[in-house]
Amino acid sequence: MEWVKALSFSLKTTLLALRSLVIFILGVLLFGIIFESVNYRTEKPIIIALVDHSSSMLNYSDSNRISKNLDLFRAALNTDLGSDYDIVEMHVGDQAGYGRRKGFTDPLSDHQAGFARIQSDYYNRNVGGVIFISDGNFNKGSNPIYTAEKINLTPIFTLGVGDTTPKRDHYIRNIAANDITFYKNKFPVEVDIEGIKMGKQGATVTLSQDGKVIGSQRIQYKDGRRDFEHVSFLVDANRIGFQTYTVSVSKASNEHNYKNNSRVFYIEVIDARNKVVLLAGAPHPDIAAMKDALDQDENLEVISTLLKDWNKDLNNVDLVIWHEPGNSFDGNLHDRLVAAKIPLFYVIGPNTSAGVTNKLNAGFQSGGGGQTEEVQGTISKQFTQFELSEETRKAVSYFPPLNSKFGSINVGGGVETFMYQRVGNIQKSEPLFFFGKRGTSKYGVLYGEGLWRWKVNDYVRSNSFNAFTEVMQKTMQYLVLKQNNTPLRITFPKRFTKNEDVVVNASFYNESMEPISTPIIQLEVKTESGKSLKQQFAVTGTSYLATLGKMKPGKYAWKAYTKYKGKMHVKTGVFVVEDIELEALDTYANHGMLKQMSKQTSGAFEVFRNYQRIIDTIKKRGDITSLSIKEAAFNGLIDYKLLFFLLFLFLGLEWFIRKWSGAY
Repeated sequence: MEWVKALSFSLKTTLLALRSLVIFILGVLLFGIIFESVNYRTEKPIIIALVDHSSSMLNYSDSNRISKNLDLFRAALNTDLGSDYDIVEMHVGDQAGYGRRKGFTDPLSDHQAGFARIQSDYYNRNVGGVIFISDGNFNKGSNPIYTAEKINLTPIFTLGVGDTTPKRDHYIRNIAANDITFYKNKFPVEVDIEGIKMGKQGATVTLSQDGKVIGSQRIQYKDGRRDFEHVSFLVDANRIGFQTYTVSVSKASNEHNYKNNSRVFYIEVIDARNKVVLLAGAPHPDIAAMKDALDQDENLEVISTLLKDWNKDLNNVDLVIWHEPGNSFDGNLHDRLVAAKIPLFYVIGPNTSAGVTNKLNAGFQSGGGGQTEEVQGTISKQFTQFELSEETRKAVSYFPPLNSKFGSINVGGGVETFMYQRVGNIQKSEPLFFFGKRGTSKYGVLYGEGLWRWKVNDYVRSNSFNAFTEVMQKTMQYLVLKQNNTPLRITFPKRFTKNEDVVVNASFYNESMEPISTPIIQLEVKTESGKSLKQQFAVTGTSYLATLGKMKPGKYAWKAYTKYKGKMHVKTGVFVVEDIELEALDTYANHGMLKQMSKQTSGAFEVFRNYQRIIDTIKKRGDITSLSIKEAAFNGLIDYKLLFFLLFLFLGLEWFIRKWSGAY
């Protein structure tokens, strides 16, 4: 280190200082010190122009000027506010979105969707105000006033479109009826009629099916200025399939609009109730208890009969409940039921011998003794085939004992236990209530009789039969539910509106029930007049999709088919396209709603042609100003590039001095 001794004092001091600074900076960086940095930015107030693009905007005498006034409003908004405000334009109809749109074509008015979108997208932003241009009529979603109030500290300025003067008209405001009903049942149709300036006169409301009048009622308007009348029809479901019904109110002179005097609706009549046969060799109170519980399920048609009285017709039978099959057991009938793959539910009591139970081939064997015992039930925690309510699960623990054969019961593999036997507080390993399968058909076994006691106990404890009914109904629903093993599966909704795209999904499964997309699936759709439309499903991954677009109102029949490994697979069905014209019901504007919205949010209301007043009001508002927003950030010293520059500078100077002084 002779070269160091030869250096002057100033150079030695410089080298020492450079090395010390480098070590100091590295040491400080190792401490990981974090600094808070604060920046301020200015955010202009945001003015959102929300325009109603529903078709009801064209229902008024000034509708032909809306587009022109809208262009003038946009120009004035950008000229007067564009420099000091950020302008955002949105539209709302059946949905909410951003940007400008041409025309007023949306079939529904969901105003609350627009304000909900503003609330979520501009939360905690400097929204100075919302200018809402609309006729005030909405027919989808909740009242927009409630949603608008949730946009904190934001005034809503409303510009009203349309004529608020009610016009002479009466129309069908609403039709209430179930979408589905059962064949040969009666179903109600509830009709609401609204009359405006109709005077104290009468009108006739008719209900037609396929053009034939099936009901008619007379109504009388009482107020004469604005009336609401309600009419009810009780209709026989006497045809299976989609049925077309029309409700009409008679035309009056000088009505503003005759298009809303009638409405078409569709009811699907199905004959899909599952037929259940309650079979017994002898009368027993269990039969009445089960029938009473199952009769409450409208999807079940329950027939109770003794074995000797039954005609043994298996057509359309979906489930047989066989109580004590040991009483006059008919082996030939049992073999027919099994061969027909009809689900069976056995109630095995002391009168069913071991010899009979073994012939049932129901996945269990029992002892041959003649003694009996009383056992209660405990629901298995591992059972997942269906769920019971918490109230029912508690009630089951209080159900009294059933009378069962004494001795062990041995079950085979594949049996799923619903309830285990319990004697007092001791749970046995033998099942009391269990399910199994024979190929694709299901069966159930209750190893004890005395179900009527469960029903009585349920009523004594809860003053209802709800728990007992739920156990019985859930059991039978599980047994009659058919497993879908068909390879071709089509997901085709049964109802569309004329403004919806008709979209169909399909899938195809191989022998291992894995989805594949190699078969070519065709779709054929026919109108009521017989006109046919054919289209091939498009492949999307391992599934299929067909898009038919918007279709005219009416009933359609469809067929999907494909050929796979030489076998043809076909699915058929029907669907309807409904003509829903809710926008045509509004013949006068609802400026009252717009005024209330503005009042409750500290805004202002004007008719649309006076839009300049709203713009001037916004400019004069002292509470709509730019905000200075503080933005704090936490940065570590290691994020500062200046420190790395200094490190390289100090190390470079030291290296240069060492080389200049002759060091190696």
